[in-house]
Amino acid sequence: MIAGMNTTHVMMVSRNGQVSIPAAARARWQTDRVVVVDLGDRVVMRPASPDPVGELIGKYAGTGPSSDELRRADRAADTEHERRRR
Repeated sequence: MIAGMNTTHVMMVSRNGQVSIPAAARARWQTDRVVVVDLGDRVVMRPASPDPVGELIGKYAGTGPSSDELRRADRAADTEHERRRR
């Protein structure tokens, strides 16, 4: 963590569910969009990426089966299901 960046603020939530972000944090983030993540016991707010789709390119490369493998497996399952119905 960057020295001096750990600050705590107690904020009121409006009837509309709105919370004001302190001016110092808005100035440091220099963004007009945030991502709010509900972790169950706490909520984390962070600046949103200016290019969220571009940020995902390559993120899941090499993880999991390819779309061709999934299609083959699905077709095999359909064939097996049809075979059992007869």
